[in-house]
Amino acid sequence: MRERAVDVAFGLGGNIGDGAGAVRAAFAALASSPLMAELRLSSLWRTPPWGKTDQAWFTNAVAAGFSDAAPEALLALALEIERGMGRVRGERWGPRLIDVDLLYVGEARIARAGLTLPHPRMAERGFVIVPLAELRPERLIEGRTAADRARDFAGEGMRRVDEVGGR
Repeated sequence: MRERAVDVAFGLGGNIGDGAGAVRAAFAALASSPLMAELRLSSLWRTPPWGKTDQAWFTNAVAAGFSDAAPEALLALALEIERGMGRVRGERWGPRLIDVDLLYVGEARIARAGLTLPHPRMAERGFVIVPLAELRPERLIEGRTAADRARDFAGEGMRRVDEVGGR
């Protein structure tokens, strides 16, 4: 890793089959990539579906580390992991085996087809903010820290996986 490495985070989640296993497998794939350094995984969280609510709850987490790779290379890594794990894109916000979202790459601001950074709806999603706050509590998300934003999601039913029996 070169000196230009910046803070990078990915949102991980799934609700088809073993969600916790899928999140852990996606994390292992990210951690084994030469593009990433010092990658850590948040707690795993059972979270209600967002957007399309008539489906199974998700298992979600955030992986955060450092990289000197271009945002496009990190997005390609995320998509490669999804494909390698068998994700087939279907209904928007619908059920999925795994989702690997690039949340931010340092302070990069990008808005073009296929890549928007930071993730445009990150602040609205407890399943991103709460695990992100574990790893990067001082990270500013739209002018507020992740730790401060995480308090907005208290009472939404999210629970750590270890509190609900490991799955």
